[in-house]
Amino acid sequence: MTTVQTASDKRFYVEQFERLERELAGSDPAAVRHLRLAAIARFDQIGFPTSRNEDWRFTSVADLLKVPFHPAPRLEDSAVNEEDLEPFSFGEAIRLVFVNGRLIGRLSRISPLGPGVVPGGLADALVREPELLTDSLGRVADFKDQTFTALNSAFFRDGAVLVIPDGVAVEQPIHLLHVALGGATPWVSYPHNLIVLGRGSRVSVIESWVGLPLQAGQEPTFTAAVTEVLLAAESVLDHVRVQRENRQAFHFSNLAASLGTSARFTTHLVSLGGGWVRNESRVRFGGQNAEATVNGLYFGSGTQHVDNHTVIDHALPHCASHELYKGILDDRARGVFNGKIFVRQDAQKTDAKQTNQTLLLSDDAVINTKPQLEIFADDVKCTHGATVGNLNEDTLFYLRSRGLDVTEARALLTYAFANDIINRIAIEPVRQRLEALLLSRSGPLQEAQP
Repeated sequence: MTTVQTASDKRFYVEQFERLERELAGSDPAAVRHLRLAAIARFDQIGFPTSRNEDWRFTSVADLLKVPFHPAPRLEDSAVNEEDLEPFSFGEAIRLVFVNGRLIGRLSRISPLGPGVVPGGLADALVREPELLTDSLGRVADFKDQTFTALNSAFFRDGAVLVIPDGVAVEQPIHLLHVALGGATPWVSYPHNLIVLGRGSRVSVIESWVGLPLQAGQEPTFTAAVTEVLLAAESVLDHVRVQRENRQAFHFSNLAASLGTSARFTTHLVSLGGGWVRNESRVRFGGQNAEATVNGLYFGSGTQHVDNHTVIDHALPHCASHELYKGILDDRARGVFNGKIFVRQDAQKTDAKQTNQTLLLSDDAVINTKPQLEIFADDVKCTHGATVGNLNEDTLFYLRSRGLDVTEARALLTYAFANDIINRIAIEPVRQRLEALLLSRSGPLQEAQP
């Protein structure tokens, strides 16, 4: 009797990997093939998370596992046009465009940015400079207990590569624009970005994860993405991640960063779209006197589910982390914030702050918030807190008494709440476009409607 594999069965993905292995036919560098085999083996061991897994207690993968996602094929370059990308562009930034995880050179704007600095695609770089990349690839994104990071590490075919040599400061922002494009079959893509900064280097990077308006007959997309960041001593990375996929999309992304001595890392997440979304940010201090700022802003409406999971690992002394996440939920949207801060035994003089604030615009909206501190050192300054509330009725009444209708008054107060995060973004074209979106007539809560 023939056994039919379903999407919820591990074998569904393991057999896809076996087909990938035959397709690659040993073309990967040995270290990359070892990474793939270790990742799929670990996935086969741990399977998909359930509610018994504390990190997934409030987020079910049941809907995702109902869909038989197959690896997205390489599309024709003409599948996406320049006009399609205009709503997601940020000025004249250097731009790498990926469609379903594959670099599209025709839509990209790539040029040298300094001595030895040429951003490009991972697939091409693995052929041209395998030794350079295999020393870094898979170093930070740990898939030991992370199902979707394991799947990405097994299946990735392309992504962005940015390597900044020692002492190089890149003034122009670099935009990594990832487009999820649906088709007649449910497609999954596994983009893998690698950002490596040498000692004393500096750069600004924008990651966009976007979806084009849905067309008749298009099936859901699933993006399972990983971005690895390695910061050497005294390097500086200003990073922004914007998620604007359509409401039919499933989206998982894991940003994993390792900070060297006296490195400075700032990342802002703005999550607007998607139907089922899980955003992870994981930062580990690998050197003393380093500093990380990890901020996020997320919107949910309709029946969206948006899960934000952060882990800040203070492994060494004299480091600081600052974390602020804000959420706005309307209709029957569900949000999750699970923020963990670990302070290891030797991490004395740690300064760690975490705040989560959520605004509920509907009686049916739900937030599950769980800030966590695990401290094993005694000479530290650590705080965390969470607040959940509604719009202030007295303030609404005041604004209406000054001539605003209910919709305008709600929009103004929502803008004020959200703009606290937007104003912290240092990359000016990003900040300006997001401010305009917040002030637009439709507003971010309607951003990803079909």
